[in-house]
Amino acid sequence: MKALSKSRFKQGLECPNKLFFSNSPGVYHNIKKEDPFLNALASGGFQIEEYARLKFPNGILVDTPYEGNYYQDLADQTAELLDQENVTIYEAAFYIDNLFIRTDVLVKKGHCIQLIEVKAKSIDPSEDNNFLGKKGRLVSSWKPYLFDLAFQTHVAQRCLPEFNITPYLCLVDKTKTASVEGLNQLFRVKQQSEKRTGVEVLARDMSVLGDTLLHLENLTDVVNKIHAGSFKYYDNLDFHEAVNLLSDIRIKDYYPNWPTHFAACKKCEFKKDDSTEGKAKLSGFNHCFRLQHQWTDGDLVRPNIFNIWNLKDPKLLEQGLLFKDQLKPEDIKYKEEARGLSSKERQWLQIEKERESDFSEYVDVEGLRAEMNTWIFPLHFIDFETSTVPLPFHIGRKPYEQIAFQFSHHICYEDGRVEHANEYINTTPGEFPNFKFVEHLCRALSHDQGTVFRYSTHENTILNAILDQLEYSDHDLKNDLGAFIKSISKPTDKHPNPWPVPERNMIDLCEVVKKYYYNPHTFGSNSIKHVLPAVLQTSRFIQEKYAKPIGTIKLTSKNFPESHVWLTRDQAAIVSPYKMLPSVFDDLSPDDIDATLSDIESINDGGAALTAFGKIQYTEMTDEERLDIAEALKRYCELDTLAMVMIYEHLKSLT
Repeated sequence: MKALSKSRFKQGLECPNKLFFSNSPGVYHNIKKEDPFLNALASGGFQIEEYARLKFPNGILVDTPYEGNYYQDLADQTAELLDQENVTIYEAAFYIDNLFIRTDVLVKKGHCIQLIEVKAKSIDPSEDNNFLGKKGRLVSSWKPYLFDLAFQTHVAQRCLPEFNITPYLCLVDKTKTASVEGLNQLFRVKQQSEKRTGVEVLARDMSVLGDTLLHLENLTDVVNKIHAGSFKYYDNLDFHEAVNLLSDIRIKDYYPNWPTHFAACKKCEFKKDDSTEGKAKLSGFNHCFRLQHQWTDGDLVRPNIFNIWNLKDPKLLEQGLLFKDQLKPEDIKYKEEARGLSSKERQWLQIEKERESDFSEYVDVEGLRAEMNTWIFPLHFIDFETSTVPLPFHIGRKPYEQIAFQFSHHICYEDGRVEHANEYINTTPGEFPNFKFVEHLCRALSHDQGTVFRYSTHENTILNAILDQLEYSDHDLKNDLGAFIKSISKPTDKHPNPWPVPERNMIDLCEVVKKYYYNPHTFGSNSIKHVLPAVLQTSRFIQEKYAKPIGTIKLTSKNFPESHVWLTRDQAAIVSPYKMLPSVFDDLSPDDIDATLSDIESINDGGAALTAFGKIQYTEMTDEERLDIAEALKRYCELDTLAMVMIYEHLKSLT
C-alpha cells in the first residue's frame, strides 16, 4: 500500500528526490535511523501527545491492524464516528486520491471541526511574529509545521467539503509553570507497547495535572494563504502543485530530477557511510549528481564542497564550482586575521589539504604557545550531560528548563600528572538535580584558581540557566552558588542581568582548536568526536602514552582499573576509545543514537546520555538496571573529559 502521508509530504518538501529514495529503502541507504522509542525518550513528543488528549477528554481512538485495505479501513472508522453530532476523535484518518492523513486530535461539534496537530515545540504566545516575520514571510523554523498543518487541512476538507474545518497547532507554552509535583512521571514511556505513542498515562484526567502547559493557536489565516499560494515552500511551486507532484512521485515511483540545492544536498541523509548497510546500498546523493551534473566514478571520490566547514554560500553550486580543486580563495571570500585562523582561513586550509591529499597537521605554534602561556596550573577539564523535557519534573518549573544530571572533571598538573578528580551523577527518578550538581561542581573547582576548560558553548549555557533557576529559588546557598557560577562563566548574549566576564572564565578548548590547529583527518569537523580520533591517528606522543596501562602513566580513574589501556589497534588501525566502551543503551552505539536523533534540535553529541537519562526517568526498571545505566554513563562522561586532556596534551606537544 502506498499513499502520500503527512510524513512523506514533509520529507518531499525537504527535497522531492528524497521521496523517490525513501520509496526504495532496500536500495538506497539512509544514514538517519528510525526508533520511535529513542525519539520518545529524547524529545518528549509522545508524552505531549498523550498530555494533549487529556485536554480534549473522552476521545475515541481510531485504530486497526496494519493489513488489508489499511488506509480505507481507518478512514471508514472515522467517517462512522463523524456521523455523531458531537465527537472527539484521536488519530482520525482521511483518505482520498492517494492522500492520507491522521490528525492528532479532531473535535466535531455539529458542522464545525477543530483539526488539532500536537507538537512538543515550545512557544511564547505573548510574542509577536511567532509564525510570520516582520516582513510578513513565514518564519523558517515553523515552515515545516505550518505546511504539515496545511496538508492535513487540505485532505480533511476534501473528504468533508460540507464542514467548516479550523486548523490549530497545540504547542507547549514555555511561559507556564507546572502546578503539580512530578508531572513528568505521570507519563511513562514503554519500549513494548500496543499504543503507537508507547506512553502509559497514570493520570485519570486533566484535574490531576494542574494548570495546563499547552497553548492552542488558530492558524486559519496562515493555512489559507498557504493554500492560496501566498506562501510557498519552493519559489517555483505553490502548495497544490507540490501536493500533486509529491503524490505522483509516491505512487508512480519515479525520480523527479528535482534540481540540486546546496543546503539540502549538504545535509542529505541518503548517502553511503562506513556501516555494513551503507557499503552495500546505493547513495541517493550520488544518484542526483550523476544525473544532474554528470559526475563520473572519479568525481564521486573527488573532494567536493559539501563538507567544507561552515560554508553556507549556495552560489558555488549555481556557478558549477562543485569540487575543491576548482576553487580560488576569492570564491569563498578569503579573509585573514592578525592572530589565529579566521573562519575563511580555516575553510581554505581544509580545501587545500583535501585536494592535495595532504594529511599533515597545521598548527600556529607561536599563537598557540602565547595562548597556553596565559593558562594557570592545575588545569581543569569539565563536561556536562544535560536534558530538557517539555513536561517539568517539579512544581514551579517551566517546560524545557535545563536539567544538569552529570559531570566529569579531570585535573592536569604541571608535572604531567592527570587525575580523574571528581564526578557527579543523579539517576533518582523525578529529582531536580541542578542545585546539587552546582554544589558538587563548586567543591570540585574551588581548591585553586587553575584554568577551567570546556569544549564548545554548552557548559557556559547550562551554568547561565542554573544561575537563573537559583535566583528564583529559596535555596540556602543561592548567593554562594550564584557567585561561583559568575566566577567561571560569562553571560550569554540574551541574559537579562549580565555580569563582567571574570578572570577565571572557562576557556573553550574547541575555540582554541579552531584558532590555532587543523587536522585534515577531521575533514572540517570541530566536534570532539572527530577531533579526538584525528589526534589519536596523528600524535605519536598520545599513541605512545595511552598504549600503556593507565596505572603506569600518571593517570587515575574512577571507573576503570589500573590495567586499562585506552589506545588499542585493530591490525594497523587505531580503535577509537569510545568504541571500546560497552553500550550505554540497548546495544546501540552513541553514533547510532545520534543518527536516530538527528532531527531533534537539542541533540548534539550527548544523545546516548540524554536517552539513557530519559529511560531512567520514564520507564519501569529495577535498582540494578538503574545502577548499570549509571555506571555506563560515568564511563562515557569520564572519557569525554579525558578526550579533552588528550587534545590538550597533543597541542602542548606541538609547541
